[in-house]
Amino acid sequence: MTVEIFLALMALAVATLFTPGPNNMMLATSGANFGFRRTVPHLLGVALGFPLMLLIVGLVLGELFQTSNLLRETLRYGGAVLLLWIAWKIAISGGIGSKMGTAAPMRFVAAAGFQWINPKAWSMAVAATSQFIVPDNPLGTASLVAATFLTLGILSAATWTFAGQAIARWLTTARRLQIFNYLMAGLIVISTIQLLLH
Repeated sequence: MTVEIFLALMALAVATLFTPGPNNMMLATSGANFGFRRTVPHLLGVALGFPLMLLIVGLVLGELFQTSNLLRETLRYGGAVLLLWIAWKIAISGGIGSKMGTAAPMRFVAAAGFQWINPKAWSMAVAATSQFIVPDNPLGTASLVAATFLTLGILSAATWTFAGQAIARWLTTARRLQIFNYLMAGLIVISTIQLLLH
């Protein structure tokens, strides 16, 4: 991979990982409600789960996913339904990380598994693998793509979680927390609609 292509890969990773989306909204919500430390398993599930998905898609599923319209649409709409359910749960129960009741942060395995039904993750995986994985060296280039997204993904997930925790200083009343969770739920809905329109 040339330096120019690697810089293009970095630009794609930064643009897709740091912009608002379902993972980032959920991490910010969890950071605000639970704090950084308790959100670490969720953070690591996102940061490690997506690069693993990229590697598998790049080596095995990429061509199948690109050629099967039924598979692509099933995952797209199934993921959208799940995202809307998550948004609803955030809105009505005080959020993924509510300090009340039995709510808890998302666990590592659930966060990693969520990548496989997240429409944004699939869009990113297909875009990255189709653009940057070279047929002559699929393992090497797929590993480089996954490592790039892993490194920047940890930074992105930590940034969004810290941002949520910082916001928590102003969420000292139930009313403010409720408004914040409504806002996060609304952003997940908006991002889901945008993903479905593309």
